[in-house]
Amino acid sequence: MSPSRLQFQLDAQSSDSRARATTFRTLHGTIQSPLFMPVGTQATVKAQTQETLHESGSQILLANTYHLLLRPGPDVFTKLGGIHKFMRWPGSVLTDSGGYQIFSLPHSREMTEKGAVFQSYVDGQRILLSPEVSIQTQRAIGSDIMMVLDQCIPSTADEKTTRAALQITQRWALRSLAAREDSPQSMFGIVQGALYPHLRRESAEGLMQIDFDGFAIGGLAVGEEKSEREDVCELTAALLPADRPRYLMGVGTPVDVLEAVHRGVDMFDCIIPTQVAKRGTAFTSRGIVELRRSVYKFSEDRLDPACTCPVCATHTRAYLHHLTKTQEPLGWTLVGQHNIHFYHQLMREVRQSILEDRFLPLYKGRRDILPIEDIDHPVTHPKRGSPKLKHEGDYELHGEPPDIRHISTRRILPTTPQLDAAVESQIIQHLRQPADSPPLVVWDTRLDAAATALAIILLYEAEAAKGPLRPLHLVSFSEDLSPLRLALNHKRHFPYLRHGAADTLIRRDVWESRYCVGLKWSLVHGRTASAETPAADVVVEESTREL
Repeated sequence: MSPSRLQFQLDAQSSDSRARATTFRTLHGTIQSPLFMPVGTQATVKAQTQETLHESGSQILLANTYHLLLRPGPDVFTKLGGIHKFMRWPGSVLTDSGGYQIFSLPHSREMTEKGAVFQSYVDGQRILLSPEVSIQTQRAIGSDIMMVLDQCIPSTADEKTTRAALQITQRWALRSLAAREDSPQSMFGIVQGALYPHLRRESAEGLMQIDFDGFAIGGLAVGEEKSEREDVCELTAALLPADRPRYLMGVGTPVDVLEAVHRGVDMFDCIIPTQVAKRGTAFTSRGIVELRRSVYKFSEDRLDPACTCPVCATHTRAYLHHLTKTQEPLGWTLVGQHNIHFYHQLMREVRQSILEDRFLPLYKGRRDILPIEDIDHPVTHPKRGSPKLKHEGDYELHGEPPDIRHISTRRILPTTPQLDAAVESQIIQHLRQPADSPPLVVWDTRLDAAATALAIILLYEAEAAKGPLRPLHLVSFSEDLSPLRLALNHKRHFPYLRHGAADTLIRRDVWESRYCVGLKWSLVHGRTASAETPAADVVVEESTREL
């Protein structure tokens, strides 16, 4: 490929993660990643001003070609000198191509090789959005980074449909690049392929034959599970060239962004920060705060004591609660301003941790806190007789905070990832044998809610941070996956399961760490080892658990 127009530079790569810090230049300035791009669909970020966006640290705003094509129209941008002058924004702008909006209109558009024909919601006119029209519109808009027109489909689509969409996206990518002509604007290709690894690979390999300035991961956050999105994101990011920006489109919450940085992505956009602000949801260093809750009616606390934004410096939770309950537009503005600042501050801290090669500890600390709702004021439901318990097979949530109980035997399952001290010492002694030794095989005789298994995995990860270890193959036995399914459906009560390994194990019967080489976890259905089950070096029995 030819050199990127963005003058891309890799500043640092985490030694124990795929996270990376980069710098590149657009037509309107120097960009440092990882970064989050607030969504200004119609040349405005909802409830925000350009001044608040700039003060919060926004480097790039995202605008949408589909909407700006319909109103105000490319002729307005041509006459007024582009989107930067139009909206008085001094920073950079990335324009989406309109592919997602085509996907969002399944009953009011027609797809052909030429493009998508749809009816304008402004005046009812029939319009063809082709790769050429999309790029011509983006050239008129004058964005710093243009996106090729792609065909977005549900991530859960069947393979035949996915392959057809991938192939038309590849052809449209070539037409989009040709339509750029001599414009100095940069252009990104978009990798599609839904949840099929071989199709993602095919899409990436095809696009990398074309001189794009960066690459986006498309077709996610449109129907798949979180664990599936993370797996595909990691796979796709690893396929893309190291000397180009990587952009995950339409994702997501702060913890989603953190997970994607861990997997090697540089750029993100999503409407979430301003969308949830309208109903009083704020992201903070202590997790998610739901300001509409009455518990904040008299609160004189700052929204986030660790935040330096003007909202936290000026307003109490009580005032923000009042604005939210009365649906005053100012509430939307203030909470949105804080949320955008929080995203940018998170990205700044992440970048600094990568530059100092301490990203993994930051990642592990933040991923457990960021998704928790109202950590200081957990929701409690009034008692009304005997509340119905949540069940899965012969297991139920029991008590408050809940444990997992086997209904027939009334046995409480372990849900704390903790090992008996003697067993932990034994495992560590084995692991400290030469790294080229055969894998240490540990049998976990009862999977239950995976507390013991996760304790072993977390132990390995902690020891691996200190130096090379002998490989570890953990084998868990289970006659009934119901308790683990129940726990996975209620992770807020069982935070150790946010690790993600159990989600993969329950779907695939095997999980292998991508960051601790040699760490593997497999599942045996039943209580008896098969001929393929490796012999145990250490057996963790039920008696070693904290009950």
